Amino acid sequence: MSIRVLVADDQDLVRTGLAMILEAQPGIEVVGQAADGREAVELARRLRPDVCLFDIRMPGMDGIAATRELAGAGVDDPMAIVVITTFDVDEYVYGALKAGARGFLLKDAGPDLLVQAIHAAANGDALIAPRITARLLAAFSDPPAGHTPVQLVDPLTTREEQVLIATATGRTNAEIATDLHISLSTVKTHLTSVMGKIGARNRVEIAIWAFETGRINHRGKS
Repeated sequence: MSIRVLVADDQDLVRTGLAMILEAQPGIEVVGQAADGREAVELARRLRPDVCLFDIRMPGMDGIAATRELAGAGVDDPMAIVVITTFDVDEYVYGALKAGARGFLLKDAGPDLLVQAIHAAANGDALIAPRITARLLAAFSDPPAGHTPVQLVDPLTTREEQVLIATATGRTNAEIATDLHISLSTVKTHLTSVMGKIGARNRVEIAIWAFETGRINHRGKS
């Protein structure tokens, strides 16, 4: 079964280019395109794609607001959303991720990373590429005034801390299992426990929390 994708970007050439790249991939189908956030939200609710690919800067309703509408904390059935940004220009990546985005890409990421991000989101995961994560999350990990990271009621175990750090620095579940000499199912169990304790919904939010609490530094190292 194909992964159904909705693409939203206000620049016609960019939107068309993204759609063409995705359509050329086996197992991916672009079911809709939108030129602004409001249209994107309407199409997403009507078409229920498996993954939404949103630019952050769009007229009418930007990508952050659109993400919040479809995947925010109060949404009963949050959709999988990947946001696209230009690192040197957009200052809203942190807000987009906090709004519920499952992953993010730089616009110059290339077709391979784009496809990886779509597959990851469709599988309920998130793309945490170390090369991108360290730059973006470190840049936007300074929380807004008055914001306090989730405080732990139950402390993380040593193994949970190890899984947390590995996840936040971009390791896949399979890589974590190999590195820590544990089974894949054990990794997933630890991840579920970590997410419950810190109030995270996905790997992106795990990474944000790791940066916010000083567990990862700007170089992507613990």
